Amino acid sequence: MTNTLYDALFAQHAQNAAVFMTLDDGTQLSYVDFITRVARIAHVLQDAGVKPGDRVVVQAPKLMDTIALYGAAVQAGAVYLPLNTAYTQTELAYFIEDAAPALVVCDASNADEIAAICSDDTNVLTLSKDGSGSLSTQANDKPTTFETVPRGPDDLAALLYTSGTTGRSKGAMLSHKNLLSNARALTDLWQITDADRLIHALPIFHTHGLFVAMNTSLLAGAQLRFMAAFDVDTIVDEMPTSTMLMGVPTFYTRLLGDARLTKDLVANMRLFVSGSAPLLAETHTAFEDRTGHRILERYGMTETNMITSNPFDGERLAGTVGYPLPGTEVEITDNGAPVAAGEIGMIEVRGDNVFQGYWNMPEKTAEELRDTGFFITGDLGVKTEDGRIAIVGREKDLIISGGYNIYPKEIEDVINDIDGVSESAVFGVPHPDFGESVLAAVVLEDTTVTADAIAARVEPHLARFKHPRRYIITDELPRNTMGKVQKNVLRTEHST
Repeated sequence: MTNTLYDALFAQHAQNAAVFMTLDDGTQLSYVDFITRVARIAHVLQDAGVKPGDRVVVQAPKLMDTIALYGAAVQAGAVYLPLNTAYTQTELAYFIEDAAPALVVCDASNADEIAAICSDDTNVLTLSKDGSGSLSTQANDKPTTFETVPRGPDDLAALLYTSGTTGRSKGAMLSHKNLLSNARALTDLWQITDADRLIHALPIFHTHGLFVAMNTSLLAGAQLRFMAAFDVDTIVDEMPTSTMLMGVPTFYTRLLGDARLTKDLVANMRLFVSGSAPLLAETHTAFEDRTGHRILERYGMTETNMITSNPFDGERLAGTVGYPLPGTEVEITDNGAPVAAGEIGMIEVRGDNVFQGYWNMPEKTAEELRDTGFFITGDLGVKTEDGRIAIVGREKDLIISGGYNIYPKEIEDVINDIDGVSESAVFGVPHPDFGESVLAAVVLEDTTVTADAIAARVEPHLARFKHPRRYIITDELPRNTMGKVQKNVLRTEHST
């Protein structure tokens, strides 16, 4: 038995002298040196008592060693569990208790606090923003090769916790097959090769930055401009010598706010990818007008990796997330039964990319993962006759008022088309007579626009029962680290 993910992504580069990543300080690291670093850290994990199948929890800065730690965990047969660096001690206590890791790697500044919430069976090592820490120090003295631990396609490679906007966060169990099948599909679809240079400005504790960006780059042997954080000036500087950018919608709106973004600047770029949150149609249009490039939007989840993508060759339609990836089935259903093209229903997905279930939650797994292998995403969508998918919204965001189903995105699209409006979020709050009442939070580009003016513009476009009962003018919408609007926060704030 081989180690499926390590062999495909890492081992192939053992003799590859090409540049793998360029860091913020200008340091360049070859693939050979990276694989050596992975092996050294794998020895550190083994010496720390990490055995095949053990969880390695990582709450560390975005560094080369953090990526090497991911590779090391895979090579050692462990289960890699990255956590948002913004999580508090209370949140960490839940994840650590639930995952029962053999090792936690964290910043030295909070190592004592984390050690206090770990069991006696859990070791703690440090990796700080400046690259120092016990993990790095110990790795420096380790052998340059490591005997890779055999793992099969169905063995777990990673455990990623969902955002937990409703109830407890759930740990999605991702196998070697889940991750590798998705990386192969995306690398092929987006035509990623060793001639590519990706600007990597995403966080690496999330599916997008870790599994989409890193795994496809490793699989193809591409080069990375590895940025510690998103920075417009740096991205502008790197575009002339790069070919790809993967980002969230905020990346593109911020770039559009910079006059240096021109067709000449991006002449060498071949692909801009957006995901993790919906991209507004006006952002699509504005970016194409400025650069000549049409952003490629795709759709995925923690539990499934990527599900659909707009085509590389072919029409990329704003407001849609394209077609199912090769090897992935997508159905739009009503209580599990497929609905006709053009009808709104639940998005369900089946394929090698779909996770193994929720860690320590068999009942929740049974609720969302059918015996047929289809995963119930919780997203509402529409499929065209030719199979293109558009997302309508989350099922939990569906508003039921007076017995009518109201889809927030339909209302948001109307509001966002109004001159002077930047963006909006429509949500429901409890109402004693109707069950729920429709509210809209609106961010303005033109502060002279009033709530009454917005209401007047909405009125002729939507049936009366869909009209927001109140427009809340706000400076910004609450978002998580990946740019998704947190409607649960809005509901909490405005439900009284």
